[in-house]
Amino acid sequence: MTYLVAANLPTASAGERFRALLARPGILQMPGAHNGMAALQASAAGFEALYLSGAAMTASMGIPDLGMITVDEVCFFIRQIARATGLPLLVDGDTGYGEALNVMHMVRSFEDAGAAAVHIEDQLLPKKCGHLNDKKLADPHDMAAKIAAARHARRHLFIVARTDAAASEGMDGAVARAKVYLEAGADAIFPEALTTAEMFRTFASRVDAPLLANMTEFGRTPFFTAAEFQDMGYRMVIWPVSSLRVANKAQADLYAAIRRDGGTQALLERMQTRAELYAAIGYHDYEALDASIVKTVIPEGMPQRQ
Repeated sequence: MTYLVAANLPTASAGERFRALLARPGILQMPGAHNGMAALQASAAGFEALYLSGAAMTASMGIPDLGMITVDEVCFFIRQIARATGLPLLVDGDTGYGEALNVMHMVRSFEDAGAAAVHIEDQLLPKKCGHLNDKKLADPHDMAAKIAAARHARRHLFIVARTDAAASEGMDGAVARAKVYLEAGADAIFPEALTTAEMFRTFASRVDAPLLANMTEFGRTPFFTAAEFQDMGYRMVIWPVSSLRVANKAQADLYAAIRRDGGTQALLERMQTRAELYAAIGYHDYEALDASIVKTVIPEGMPQRQ
């Protein structure tokens, strides 16, 4: 299956397909996919929706997650994943890349690139990862204006309002903000960086809306499974940077081995083979679409030195 064949392309909008998944019983599990290949692998594992993290995007570009990238740069990643899999994609929209008009531009750009959903956070620039210290929060009514602008501009995009208020304003502040954002038109709420199961349960008991949980590693949230989040009242869960963390660790090991050994021989068993790579990206499926391309014969193993 490739994105070049019209018969294989979804007919419903990405936002509609996202809502259909969310309407089913159970929690919607969305692993982070930091590029098209990661998205293909997540799809092959059976996931039906994906997440695109701002932290993963920026780290893959070699820069920190401080609100530095642009809408067009994010759309480059969205298009990769949407084309590779066709799966509904929730995208990290940071603070909306500006005020109301900028948010509207972001919404239309993300939709055009293939996104199904976006979350917008109530931080001020320069923003930080939600699990770091000393985040600066926007006035809740200014944030609500962004949500209203997103709602006004969207054709199908599912809008999630993220609040980072729990760390500085407590549960009452986070809940109050969530209710303001829902009144402004948010479809769901993302309470960021809650630190205990009791906090997750309390927030869910006080906010009547679909809720998103963030299961990032090395942050302020303890490890919970998807089933545990569901039991606490959450309808969606993301693992935002996990794919990038694993890939980066493997790459670091690779470069260290080349530097140490003068080659990759020690890591061949840990590599995706050429056949596995071509199967993952549908290499032969693409070749079959163009009769002028002779089908590639994949070498079997590596030749031995004579």
